[in-house]
Amino acid sequence: MALLKPMDVHTEDARNEAETARLPVKIAVWASLLANFCLCVLQLYGAISSVSLSLIATGIDSVFDLGSNVLLFWAHRTATRMDINKWPVGGSRLETIGNVVYGSLMAAVNLVVIVESIRSLLTHDGDDADLNQFHIPSIVAVAAAIGVKFLLFLYCFTLRKNSSQVRMLWEDHRNDLFINSFGLLMSAGGSRLEWFLDPMGAIIIGAGVIIAWTRTVYKEFELLAGKSAPHDFIQLIIYNAMTFSDEIEKIDTVRAYHSGPEYFVEVDVVMSKDTPLWKAHDLSQQLQDKIEVLPNVGRAFVHVDHETTHTPEHRKIV
Repeated sequence: MALLKPMDVHTEDARNEAETARLPVKIAVWASLLANFCLCVLQLYGAISSVSLSLIATGIDSVFDLGSNVLLFWAHRTATRMDINKWPVGGSRLETIGNVVYGSLMAAVNLVVIVESIRSLLTHDGDDADLNQFHIPSIVAVAAAIGVKFLLFLYCFTLRKNSSQVRMLWEDHRNDLFINSFGLLMSAGGSRLEWFLDPMGAIIIGAGVIIAWTRTVYKEFELLAGKSAPHDFIQLIIYNAMTFSDEIEKIDTVRAYHSGPEYFVEVDVVMSKDTPLWKAHDLSQQLQDKIEVLPNVGRAFVHVDHETTHTPEHRKIV
């Protein structure tokens, strides 16, 4: 059914959804920012006061959560204010670059935690009597953080499709639920059961964070490298370009690929060689304008030709 909708309908639907979600998205971003600031203080208190490696790992994650919120907010704000003369393609890729930088820093810090935990395992004297003290205020602080994260997770879950910012926040809250819960469990186990559970928990948390962010960074690199748009989106462009005007006889080539989170679209259409230049120009310009207002489209380029036997445009032959 989506394929049969005119492009104007797709654009209007996206505009209405964006307008409806504007306030909830703003609430999600600011609530996450303020909550992460408070939880960062709580979890750092819990980590420092308990001297638990597992809680230190969760505390470091909370610090980076706050940094992630600030980075996302700054990148989004800067992207919307970039000088079009200095940055002709806009600032959409700035958020993607920010995610790559942040993910790399996150992996580096957690690697330090893993190394310290391994050192703790290797240098332990084997006496189980020196278990970490079971520090109740630390446990309460981390448990409170888990509760707040769960509420933020539920709220962002309903809005994750309306904003790339909220989608990143939702994934972050989801991951934090697992990390904090596991860290709390391993810290308590290291205090009450076996000493090695605490450093083992820190190693597992650090490794999990590194793996998760490595996957995220890889996906962000795909967007920067120009990964193709989904097949359904390309089919939508083909159908709407073909039905746009009776003057368009064929669709030669359609490409849609990422340039950051948004798509760049290239369409090669065929018109009769007798079509006046002014008409060919006006129709291609109108089609380009229609495509560029579609959701997630950053730029569109429409090329007009009179035959399809030539080598496809914009392709280097090695």
